[in-house]
Amino acid sequence: MGYENIKFSEGTQFLITGAAGFIGSNLVEAIIKLGYKVRGLDNYSTGKKENVEEFLGNANYDFIEGDIRDFDTCMKACEDVDYVLHQAAWGSVPRSIEMPLLYEEINIKGTLNMMEAARQNDVKKFVYASSSSVYGDEPDLPKKEGIEGNLLSPYALTKRVDEEYGRQYTKLYGLDTYGLRYFNVFGRRQDPNGAYAAVIPKFIKQLLNNERPTINGDGKQSRDFTYIENAIEANLKACNAPRKAAGQAYNIAYGGREYLIDIYNELCKALEKNIEPILGPERKGDIRHSNADISKAKEMFGYEPEWSFADGLKLAIDWYRSHL
Repeated sequence: MGYENIKFSEGTQFLITGAAGFIGSNLVEAIIKLGYKVRGLDNYSTGKKENVEEFLGNANYDFIEGDIRDFDTCMKACEDVDYVLHQAAWGSVPRSIEMPLLYEEINIKGTLNMMEAARQNDVKKFVYASSSSVYGDEPDLPKKEGIEGNLLSPYALTKRVDEEYGRQYTKLYGLDTYGLRYFNVFGRRQDPNGAYAAVIPKFIKQLLNNERPTINGDGKQSRDFTYIENAIEANLKACNAPRKAAGQAYNIAYGGREYLIDIYNELCKALEKNIEPILGPERKGDIRHSNADISKAKEMFGYEPEWSFADGLKLAIDWYRSHL
């Protein structure tokens, strides 16, 4: 793994918001395995209890069921914490177009509550989830920090605002913040259900059930799919980043580019299915192509993703086969 040799002082405590979610629960698992203390915070609005139940008996884990929109809850969660890994948010571009007010409350106000609580509790570093959606309609590839286009959805707007607050909190208050612009993270525990599910788990589940998946658009849109282990590495390395790296946002990806139709065909081959997909309408707010320049994260805090798309996809398929 790219993070097993990362060291923190004995007794270090992490707070992971969105701990029952996809990325959050994987962070909980990884950090407990490394031998450090973890406090989880989640209100189960999108996370699942079964994602964290296995950790509840662990002496190094405690959990608060609560909402980041409540400042008192955020303050309680940040007590005696060294590092905050803030993953709590509502995802999905299409859903944000339908529910802009809720996205404002959770993704902006909730994140600001967490930053302020971290500041008041003298947290060492505040690492938070941003998104590749902040690049909007900027057409050039690969995507590079500092070259962003017009935003295409309320979700993207919330992440851009979070980054601006991160910059302000580092500049004005001395809270070391690090924004991680995730590029299509996938892997174990990612929810395959519902209208807003990510494509890889959704396709796998539908193919296993012999259903015809729908690809939005012509399938020729591309993404920099990033296996979950790479996202875990980025979070932990950001916690060890030098002070000069604070107050900025970083692309977190593998640095590759995969076309949706190719991924679909690869899944059919791996699952031994011969099912023609349905080509549906394009989704509002979607970026057509996405590919990350990850040189800034490499340079500033040593991010070196080890898991390729192909390697991650094999493991994801195996996990869903045994869990669906």
